[in-house]
Amino acid sequence: MNKFIPISQPSITQKEIDYVTDAIKSGWVSSLGKYIDEFETKFAKYCNTKYALATSNGTTALHLTLVALGITSEDEVIIPDFTFVATGSAVKYIGAKVVTVDIEEDTLCIDPKEIERSITAKTKAIIPVHLYGHPADMIAINKIAKKYNLFVVEDAAEAHGAEVNGKKVGGLSDAGIFSFYGNKIITSGEGGIITTNNKKLYDKMKLLRDHAMSKNKRYWHTEVGFNYRMTNIQAALGVAQFDRIDELLEKKKKIFEWYQDGLKDISNIKLNFQKDGYKNVYWMVCIEFDRYKEKQRDRFIVNLKKQGIDSRPFFYPVSDMPMYDNCDTPITHKVYQRGINLPSYFDIKKSDVEYIVKAVKELV
Repeated sequence: MNKFIPISQPSITQKEIDYVTDAIKSGWVSSLGKYIDEFETKFAKYCNTKYALATSNGTTALHLTLVALGITSEDEVIIPDFTFVATGSAVKYIGAKVVTVDIEEDTLCIDPKEIERSITAKTKAIIPVHLYGHPADMIAINKIAKKYNLFVVEDAAEAHGAEVNGKKVGGLSDAGIFSFYGNKIITSGEGGIITTNNKKLYDKMKLLRDHAMSKNKRYWHTEVGFNYRMTNIQAALGVAQFDRIDELLEKKKKIFEWYQDGLKDISNIKLNFQKDGYKNVYWMVCIEFDRYKEKQRDRFIVNLKKQGIDSRPFFYPVSDMPMYDNCDTPITHKVYQRGINLPSYFDIKKSDVEYIVKAVKELV
């Protein structure tokens, strides 16, 4: 096979080209324009929240939310040890202590029991991550948060459209954040959004997003704000993608089913899990190899690449990185070594998946 099969690439149609062209021709190319308002309105409605606030990316969305919630360097924030590092980075930006806890082995999401064990008098918030498209146990997490009077911010960067008991993520907590990076379910190139039902929080985030400029006195600022705005060009791409979200989610599900059908006879591997009552959007196709260690996994990735197939290792434990405190998370430290992500971009063909499946079987 001569061509290279990438892990991910966006699906761009004439609609995206038309919307972006329209934004450019309008002259509104920066942080004002009709597409920003449209994107925010549509996304809030989709997540069943009153408000949505577009940002420059998912990491700034998370940082902005934490600042607006009043979390400071005196506080602790609980996150899963198994997540992309941005979840921890946003907490570090405000100087708060990152407390990493273990995950559930089936969903790969934060374990509510480990959350409760890690709460101290300084704990201020929990950031559950809907990892690889599967929602965290928001019912249990919200009960814990209510018991201890904690904020909950959903990191839904990888889970647009995922659901818990028919309710979409992003609307299941104090706030939810999403990413629209180029490899996400829908993309605006770079970009993020915050969803919430809290008007006071929304107003605070909206103020801080634009340098905390006074609404009544232009170029007057009473506190330090940020330049975390999305551009109208990005929003135009985002609106076009959002208009196709049902189509894109259905294709993600279909791609996963191709893999599931092709690999069902191999006993020593595991694919994405879906908990009863939950909707997994299969952002990435995940494959775990029973009893693999990091070196075996890395050899597998190299051997796939020799056959023209791109893949990615699972995220490393956050607590292993030098900026964070080490912690005892045995499930995280077992899972990260044995997992990889396989190509699952929207325009991948069934024949490509069959080729990948054949290669995986031979290597296993």
